Amino acid sequence: MDYNNRPSTPPPFYSGGSSSSLTTQVNAVMRKVYVRMFIGLLISAFCALGIATSPAAISFFFGNQIVFWGMLIAMFVMAWVLPARFERMSQGTVLLCFCIFSALMGCWLAPIFLVYKLGTIVYTLFITAGTFGAMSVYGYFTKSDLSKMGSYLMMGLFGLIILMIVNIFAHSSTIEWIVSIVGVVLFIGLTAWDTQQIRRMSQANLDPAMSDKLATIGAMNLYLDFINLFIFLLRIFGGSRD
Repeated sequence: MDYNNRPSTPPPFYSGGSSSSLTTQVNAVMRKVYVRMFIGLLISAFCALGIATSPAAISFFFGNQIVFWGMLIAMFVMAWVLPARFERMSQGTVLLCFCIFSALMGCWLAPIFLVYKLGTIVYTLFITAGTFGAMSVYGYFTKSDLSKMGSYLMMGLFGLIILMIVNIFAHSSTIEWIVSIVGVVLFIGLTAWDTQQIRRMSQANLDPAMSDKLATIGAMNLYLDFINLFIFLLRIFGGSRD
């Protein structure tokens, strides 16, 4: 599921520097985005593996309703508050919050190692990485304005969430299949859209502190796109251990 609260993209305003200096600025931000996203994924992977291999940890996180719901609520709150308040926070606080969020997400994803075969998880991970990489490259280099597409994608995302809630009560395998297909399509599109939004925001005349915080928020958005794409693909390709 997606917890993104994507702030609207302000129109970039330029400092009047050369195009080469602007390119350097954008590249510097994007490098930080991808490095921090990768670090977030590593944190999640280690947390998920650590919990999945410990019966005591599984019992603590998923056998205790207070801990389980507290973890889920904390992720929702952080994912909505952090993008909205990051300008008022320090660089270190924003990065720390993202790392904590990644750890919580890893804890929440731990059961996939108990439900799916390891080979299936690795196979799906490679598919996710390839798809994500291709769409992120497209979003970075395309000259097309994806803003209108982003509006439709966000509407589709809300519809997807409603459909998922309905299926909690309906328990329909058909609806679950539709949700998985639609989820993959939506997050493929959101990956390209988010990449373009981050690139555009990095073109603004930002001070170093704001640029660093923007890189962390951008990493969080792309991290969520990757995680959601992986989950929906796993539901399509994954066969349970049974």
